[in-house]
Amino acid sequence: MPEALEMPGGLLLASKRRVIFGDTDAMGIVYYGNYFRYFEIGRVELLRKAGIRYRDLTDRGIHLPVIESWCRYISPARYDDELSIFAGIEEVRGARLKFRYLISRDGEKLAEGYTEHAFTNAEGRPVKPPAEVKEKLQEISRGQ
Repeated sequence: MPEALEMPGGLLLASKRRVIFGDTDAMGIVYYGNYFRYFEIGRVELLRKAGIRYRDLTDRGIHLPVIESWCRYISPARYDDELSIFAGIEEVRGARLKFRYLISRDGEKLAEGYTEHAFTNAEGRPVKPPAEVKEKLQEISRGQ
């Protein structure tokens, strides 16, 4: 896997993103639902760094719908903050995949959470991940 900054707990710096005005609410802080968008950015970039592109999976008829999500909000992000999005794989089990995330600003933890996904075919039925995809996911989860 290409170089990445590692956080305690096996999370890797997947991406950086500056908060745009459209991400904020009337109080000038990032709207709570946008953290799940940041999680998606982290997830997609983590997979990309490991050589797995979402587009390639969907082209093969494999989808990863979210089946569970959770976020703990610790401190607010605001307009123009530069956020560091850390992501990691907690578990690959059968047709399930669980990612963990941490969002920070200048080393301060702002939010943490997870999403759990199911590998499905185009009809929405659970399927096992292709062997080469599972191998790469397990490498990420082991921090390789």
